[in-house]
Amino acid sequence: MESISNKQREIYQRRGYHEDLLPKEADKKTWKGINYFTLWMGSVHNVPNYVAVGGFFILGLSTLSIMAAIILSAFIIAFVMVMNGAAGSKYGIPFAMILRASYGVRGALFPGILRGCVAAIMWFGLQCYAGSLAFLILIGKLWPQFLTLGGDFNLLGIGLPGLIAFLIFWAVNVAIGLGGGSILNKFTAILNPCIYVVFGGMAIWAISIAGLDNIIAYVPANAITTNNGGFMFLVVINAVVAVWAAPAVSASDFTQNASSFRQQAWGQTLGLVVGYLLFAVASVCILAGASIHYGVDTWNVLDIVQKWDSIFASVFAVLVILMTTISTNATGNIIPAGYQIAAIAPKKLTYKNGVVIASIISLIICPWKLMENQESIYLFLDVIGGILGPVIGVMMAHYFIVMRSEIDLDTLYIEPGNYKYYDNGFNSVAFIVTLFAVLLSLGGKFIEILEPLSRVSWFVGVISAFCLYALLKSRTVVNRQEYT
Repeated sequence: MESISNKQREIYQRRGYHEDLLPKEADKKTWKGINYFTLWMGSVHNVPNYVAVGGFFILGLSTLSIMAAIILSAFIIAFVMVMNGAAGSKYGIPFAMILRASYGVRGALFPGILRGCVAAIMWFGLQCYAGSLAFLILIGKLWPQFLTLGGDFNLLGIGLPGLIAFLIFWAVNVAIGLGGGSILNKFTAILNPCIYVVFGGMAIWAISIAGLDNIIAYVPANAITTNNGGFMFLVVINAVVAVWAAPAVSASDFTQNASSFRQQAWGQTLGLVVGYLLFAVASVCILAGASIHYGVDTWNVLDIVQKWDSIFASVFAVLVILMTTISTNATGNIIPAGYQIAAIAPKKLTYKNGVVIASIISLIICPWKLMENQESIYLFLDVIGGILGPVIGVMMAHYFIVMRSEIDLDTLYIEPGNYKYYDNGFNSVAFIVTLFAVLLSLGGKFIEILEPLSRVSWFVGVISAFCLYALLKSRTVVNRQEYT
């Protein structure tokens, strides 16, 4: 762990960098392993993840294979989160600044905006709307008349009850985002015990009503028959890992608070592995058990909760699901968006300004309209994941192979308009490698021969970008002080 002197901080501040973007002072790097452990536990259990598991059943894999794939995915996710967050824990700087090291001061804007603004803001709005649907179910169970408010009122496709539920849930998410990592840690500390109670309890319920043997043997009626189970196993792993493409890119937004690399490493690893271990068992048992019990394939936990007779159990379960959505939304979307928007104009914008701007944009895009076309949403997310995978590969290759874990902070916190590092502020090698890796990972959507690669796009993007960048840059004499 390294820290800068007060004189250096003053120099960076005079250059126009707000406190939110400066390297964290030693006394502010207080996060221990337990903080990271609780941080990611809540992000694993959310409605989209459970729906995704339902899709895995259709691939024709057994329940045990699906569990194994999910658990193996956790180790891969943890490894990438820890390693791509190494620079953050060492220097105490956010993703928006670390990105400059590999792409250049000006070059960092494009992948940074793509991850921190476009992907984060759109997904923040979508998660808020998806969560508001659960919130609407909760209100409807406690106050049925609420669902009739407004009569025929309709605003761009959403009724008054839905609009009110969305705005309330959106405001809670914004408040958590404004509070930053400190508020989020307190929030997840309350959330995690509830997760074990709800999802652990639902798994026990599913096993008791359907039987463990029946759950293990469960195969949906519309499952695909395949002779290539090994490849489908890899497809499941890719799908689980790809969900974390965006958080993995910006891992330093959270590891910048770590007291040491070791603390963030064991905290993130245990949090993700334990979280996904519980998720693997719970999701498969809950979905398979409910499908057997109700006689119809059921992929949404909200559909299951709605059918319960106990109002208390339904309300408590929906509340926990809402909390997991908030946790996921804060860590993966609004906090990275806040930092990235602040980095666009460091002299004028702060982290909180960034959160407010991102939140307002998430309202303007009317996420309930975007969710009307599910295919376009998944295409958008596939494209974002296919692009961010190569960015992770370039960042890790640059930091560990090219720079050998050493960054000169003066090259990142330069005077605005001073682009002497790289070619006018752009690392052309990084962009060429990223473009090539993106074509490999997403080319299968347009070129039939590359279709298998697109099924495992995240792996293709990360691995090809890492290897190619390391190969090209290792042939260049690198001056670590100037990143030329």
